[in-house]
Amino acid sequence: MAVRSGNLSRFFSTTSSIFHQPLAAAAVAAKAARVDEQIPPSTTLFVSGLSGRTTNQKLREAFANFGDVINAKVVNDRSSLTNHCKGYGFVRYSNIVDAEKAIKGMDGQFLDGRVIFAEYARSKDTTP
Repeated sequence: MAVRSGNLSRFFSTTSSIFHQPLAAAAVAAKAARVDEQIPPSTTLFVSGLSGRTTNQKLREAFANFGDVINAKVVNDRSSLTNHCKGYGFVRYSNIVDAEKAIKGMDGQFLDGRVIFAEYARSKDTTP
């Protein structure tokens, strides 16, 4: 396979515009590029991209700035010896307005050194 040298220099160039965007902004742009179905608003948020060090308390504290958090739950890997976070969790608010503020405020932000994504949680499919 032949590769043009101009393409490689452009790929490895530090003057490329991708290196000048903040990491969080690039992650938000990548998420916006995804084509997802519309999830109806709810008081429960699905938070992905969590670090293995994230705890229920850290998740609650991060999202408490946007309203009354009823519950914050990090999903842990019970099969591992360390019981670390699987990389996602759920945050439940007392009302939809607070949940909407949290999505706008936390989506694409850093938590425990990782960029996280927040969106409305999908309901469980109850069909067999």
